[in-house]
Amino acid sequence: MRLIRLGPAGAETPGALVDDDSFVDLSDVVGDFDERFFTSGALAGLADVVADRVAAGRTEPVGDRRFGAPIARPHQILCIGLNYRDHAAETGQAVPVEPILFTKSPNTLIGPNDDVQIPRGSVKTDWEVELGIVIGRRSSYLADETEAAASIAGYVLVNDISEREWQIERGGQWSKGKSAPTFNPAGPYLVTPDEVGDVFDLDMRLEIDGAVRQDGSTSTMIFGPAFIVHYLSQFLTLEPGDLINTGTPPGVGLGMTPPQYLQGGETMTLSITRLGTQTQRVLPDPAAAR
Repeated sequence: MRLIRLGPAGAETPGALVDDDSFVDLSDVVGDFDERFFTSGALAGLADVVADRVAAGRTEPVGDRRFGAPIARPHQILCIGLNYRDHAAETGQAVPVEPILFTKSPNTLIGPNDDVQIPRGSVKTDWEVELGIVIGRRSSYLADETEAAASIAGYVLVNDISEREWQIERGGQWSKGKSAPTFNPAGPYLVTPDEVGDVFDLDMRLEIDGAVRQDGSTSTMIFGPAFIVHYLSQFLTLEPGDLINTGTPPGVGLGMTPPQYLQGGETMTLSITRLGTQTQRVLPDPAAAR
């Protein structure tokens, strides 16, 4: 399934995408794709509901409806740094022997096509196309990767926006450079594992104003999704609906010679195989125009 949330920001309603142009409204059976939904186990029976409604002709055109993030505000957004061998190389850092963990404020989450705002005083706002994991059940001290895989509700396309000066040069505190408003576009949909297939064989792409900046593959991930979920569960409790950003392939602005960063006015277009496409307009630092 491809689960979606459509409508104005803060008033999205849940549904399932049937094809690129139509969807099934699920607002009468699902309150939202949030912690309560995933905890209830309702995801397991949702495919039958969708199939019955498609068969009955109960579909609607997507039209010009806005796509929100496909999950409601998560309990936490966890991120894995330097999780692609070729990305670690472009930044001049060693390949980590264990996952590098940092957090991102949950209120950074926005829709896949919403505007991204360069924060006040930023000079090094960067882009990162990433594979996101959505947790489907409360997970603590998972026994192995098999149990971890069963805890994954699905996958989502993410843009892990970063402010590199704040991340690297202001005390080396990564979360500080990751948590500005609008810094986590996600979507357009949450795809269940059965439709994603091999998570180590997904093409990843990001363009700035039509110029390719990132053109990578999940095949160069160091730590795969099941490993990450199992690993994190040994240190903290993962809640249903939590989001994990799993790292980015090479091609970020930080790794260019010389480095290049977003200035405002650009358009970012991202895609991952079977996870869809998202497009964001970059708004300039509002203080810069004063």
